[in-house]
Amino acid sequence: MVLTKEELEEIVEELETYKGKHTELITVYIPAGYDVNSVQRQLEGEKATAKNIKSTTTRKNVVDALDKIVRHLKTLKKTPENGLALFCGNISQVEGQLDLGFWDIEPTMPLKIRLYRCDKEFVLDPLKAMLEVSEVFGLLVMDRKEATIGLLEGKRIETLQKMTSGIPSKIRAGGQSSQRFHRITEGLTKEFYKRIAEQMKKIFFAMPKLKGILIGGPMPTKDEFLDSEYMVTKLRDKVIGKVDIGGSDESGLKELVIKSQDILADQEIIHEKKILEKFFKTLGERPDMATLREEDTKQALKYGAVDLLILSKDTDKKISKEFKKLAEDMSSSIEIVSTETEEGLQFKNLGGIGSILRFRV
Repeated sequence: MVLTKEELEEIVEELETYKGKHTELITVYIPAGYDVNSVQRQLEGEKATAKNIKSTTTRKNVVDALDKIVRHLKTLKKTPENGLALFCGNISQVEGQLDLGFWDIEPTMPLKIRLYRCDKEFVLDPLKAMLEVSEVFGLLVMDRKEATIGLLEGKRIETLQKMTSGIPSKIRAGGQSSQRFHRITEGLTKEFYKRIAEQMKKIFFAMPKLKGILIGGPMPTKDEFLDSEYMVTKLRDKVIGKVDIGGSDESGLKELVIKSQDILADQEIIHEKKILEKFFKTLGERPDMATLREEDTKQALKYGAVDLLILSKDTDKKISKEFKKLAEDMSSSIEIVSTETEEGLQFKNLGGIGSILRFRV
C-alpha cells in the first residue's frame, strides 16, 4: 500500500535513529517498473560476497538481513507501482544481541533510483527528497527554433520532452522572396506552437499535483505562444510566471528555476495564507463551523465532523501524529502550516490546532 506523506515522514524519522555498530544495515531501492526478480538475483549474489566478511557476527547479520529481503521479494509478483524501498539490519544497541529490523516501503511518488548499499546507516536521501515535494511545477523554455518541457519536483528538475521547429536560418535558399520566406517561417512557427501546446496538454493536463507552470524564453516568443489559440484554457490559467531567459534546452530549465525562486516562494505562502484566511473567517463569522485548540478539534474528529484539519508545523509530534491518524480514519483533509507567515504565527499562538467542519457538532 502506498504510504501517505505523513506516514513516510514518520518512518524516515525512525530509520534515521538507527546506527549500526558495523557495516550491516542494508538499503535497497527498486525503481518503478524495474524487474523485481532481477534485484532478487543480485541480492543472492551479494550473499556470496558477504561470506568474505571477516567478523563472524557482522557476516551473520548481513547474510540474515539479505535472506530476509530475498524472502520478501520472492512473495512479490512484480514491483509495486511506485517502486520499492527496503531496509533491513541489526538495530540492537546491545553488542552481540540480534534485533533484525525490516521495513518494506512503497513510497508516495515513483522511485527513480536503483540502489544496493550495506553501511552503518540506512540511505534515506531519496525518501527525504520526496518529503520536500508537496506539489510539482511544469516548466517550458522555448524560442522559435527549440523548446524543452520539464518538471520541477522539490529541488529536482526533470527533462520530459525536447522539440525543434525545423525553421530555416535567416539566409534564404534559392533566392526566395522576402515575403515568401516570411510566410514559410510564420507557418512553421505556428505549427511549432501548436505541437508544443499539444505536448503540454498531453503531459500536464491530468497531472493531479501540478501547482503551476513557469515559462521562459525571449520576450516576444513566449508571449506570442501564450497569446496563441493553441494553449488550452486550463493550462493557460496555471501559468504563474513568465521569465526572460536565453536558453531553450536543459540549461534553460535550470536558469528558469533559478530566476523563478521568488515566484515559487510566493506560491507556497499564498497557499498557506488562503487556508488560514478561510479558517479565521469561518471562526469569526460562523464559529459553530470551526474549532480551535486541542480538545474541541479532537472531539470533532471523533464525530467525523472535520472537513479540514489544520496543524501548525510546531505542534508536538506525538499529538500531531495522533490527530493525523484520527483525520485519516475519518477521510478528513490535512494541512500543515508554517510559522513563516503572520497568519501562521497567529495560528500557532492560538494553540496551533484547529479545523473547518463539515457539519456542526
